[in-house]
Amino acid sequence: MVSETLQKSRDFGKLLRENGLKVTPHRLRVLTEITQKDAAISQPDLEKIVGKDIDRVTLYRILSSFEEKGIVHKIFDLHGTATYAICTADCTENHHHDQHVHFICSVCNSVYCLDEVSLPKIGLPPDFTLHAIALNAVGLCAHCQKAQK
Repeated sequence: MVSETLQKSRDFGKLLRENGLKVTPHRLRVLTEITQKDAAISQPDLEKIVGKDIDRVTLYRILSSFEEKGIVHKIFDLHGTATYAICTADCTENHHHDQHVHFICSVCNSVYCLDEVSLPKIGLPPDFTLHAIALNAVGLCAHCQKAQK
């Protein structure tokens, strides 16, 4: 995931304004919940946390607008559920620059962004245009590995 220092140093109101979004309590709450996790969080898990304050449709619209603006990126877990993680400051509207390896735990299904792991250079034929790379590594997270010992 994005470093803890970067997450805590972000001014979410400023981030929303810079991306042409109104600063609302719901948007600020969703950003806060996403950045408090050390792994990506799914919409169903977010619904459980914010459900009494934010309805499902509003949450979906918030996540969609955040993804479109380059504030969060979507990763699918092993069950095909979309999970969301905060983007780096390099991401912009409709173009995510923080492409990195995602680690998915085969036991707890948690999805972790491995920002420090470089992606391989992909050589494409001349008439192909690369928009995104999705590389997932699957194994045991530290928590599940300890639990199995």
